[in-house]
Amino acid sequence: MLLSYLKIAWKVLLRRKFFTAISLFGISFTLMILLVVYAMFDFTVGPHRPELRVDRLLFINRIQLLYRDGGTNNSSLGYAFLNQYVRPMHTPEKVSISDSNWNTTVAYVGQQVLKLDSKTTDAEFWQVLDFEFLAGRPYNVAEVRSAAHVVVITATTSQRYFGTTAGVVGRDMVLEAVPYRVVGVVHDVPITRANTYAELWTPVTTGNNNLRDPSYQGRYQAILLARRPADVPLLKDEYQRIIARVPLPDPKQFKKINSFAQTVLASLTARFSSDAGAEGGVGRFAQLMLGMALLFMLLPALNLININVSRTLERSAEIGVRKAFGATAGALVGQFLMENIFLTLLGGVLGLGLAGGALALLNESHFLPYSTYALNGRVFAVALGVVVVFGLLSGAYPAYKMSKLQAVKALKGENAA
Repeated sequence: MLLSYLKIAWKVLLRRKFFTAISLFGISFTLMILLVVYAMFDFTVGPHRPELRVDRLLFINRIQLLYRDGGTNNSSLGYAFLNQYVRPMHTPEKVSISDSNWNTTVAYVGQQVLKLDSKTTDAEFWQVLDFEFLAGRPYNVAEVRSAAHVVVITATTSQRYFGTTAGVVGRDMVLEAVPYRVVGVVHDVPITRANTYAELWTPVTTGNNNLRDPSYQGRYQAILLARRPADVPLLKDEYQRIIARVPLPDPKQFKKINSFAQTVLASLTARFSSDAGAEGGVGRFAQLMLGMALLFMLLPALNLININVSRTLERSAEIGVRKAFGATAGALVGQFLMENIFLTLLGGVLGLGLAGGALALLNESHFLPYSTYALNGRVFAVALGVVVVFGLLSGAYPAYKMSKLQAVKALKGENAA
């Protein structure tokens, strides 16, 4: 039966090639835009290096002090605060402390000035994350403790500074007039991975900041690695219990402290939306994205509905014959929905091809540094889901209208439902 429906659907599409082409264009263009946006979203918050174990990672990079007069003070956290309250946590497998944001470090190559994005980290940074080392190794606990001038750089940084990515491990790199020994070269990290991105990393002890400063606020973040995904809620709860016990820095001035261990997505939405809540504005972000996607799909869906209604009415004689031979309304609805989903599947295939081409152009443009967007299994799954929803959305009403045609009127060519 399914094969018969597909054959009929193919014949129907070939019957009116012009309208089929219009339908396919609308579907494929809509899907291309949606898939490009989702591929960018997946590349930003999905399981990609160095945040490969994204289902086990939590980030603490924001603290909010609430004034008694109603104001708030938001910032990253102090190193001493994280070292005292977060590093001893029992639930995580590993805890790392690093710069929350990247900073600019100046290097000179001949007469050329290189401004490189840098971060300072502890040794655990390389254990909670999954960097792809092209050469060498990460710096270790002993090197961090002794404030050794060692550096891990990206492949592009190596190319810009040394002119090559081969044989640079062990060579010196002068940063801010201070020589650092290269111990490792890693694959480039996309700038969209704001919590871990940099062009070079150095031990946190080599920075100019006072790591013993007792201020709750500062420039640092903690990255927690859960033992397994099911432990993520336990990590969040443990951190909230810690925050509840942290004394106010100045009880006369402040009345409450807010800080949360957040997922990759929540930490990014909080970073850019200034939402200090536990979920960092993820709910509003999801509603906005879903609303925009549905709105974007609405126009081509309405266009396809109109075309499908016209096609349905043109096939009134066929419908009348099928009803006369006992076809039920449910069977007819199923057939026409199957035909419409088949059409949207064809449009989906074209949309995937267009999305792949658009992503390739986006990569070549270097619109976002070090980002390499691509189609993957998750994007294909989303594409399939969107195609089915699009097919049902644009086919339900025409199928219902068709099922209501009376057999006698349909056989006479009367199109009234």
